[in-house]
Amino acid sequence: MKLPRDLSGRELAKALNRLGYVVSHQTGSHMRLTTQLSGEHHITIPDHDSLRIGTLSGILREVETHVGLSREELLARLFG
Repeated sequence: MKLPRDLSGRELAKALNRLGYVVSHQTGSHMRLTTQLSGEHHITIPDHDSLRIGTLSGILREVETHVGLSREELLARLFG
């Protein structure tokens, strides 16, 4: 599955909610998401209309490492 090309920060935060991530706070144009599943984990997502592919890929790499899923499994859970 390919990465979505026009995904906003808000849409990514909503998708990550399926894995237990919730917005813990926001400062300016960045949202901090936190999960307690599999231990505490924090990620920061820019609240932009369209995320760059490299930024999205980096965020997903952090999540897949914490959750223990492959990229394909993670994309299927979030966007499939």
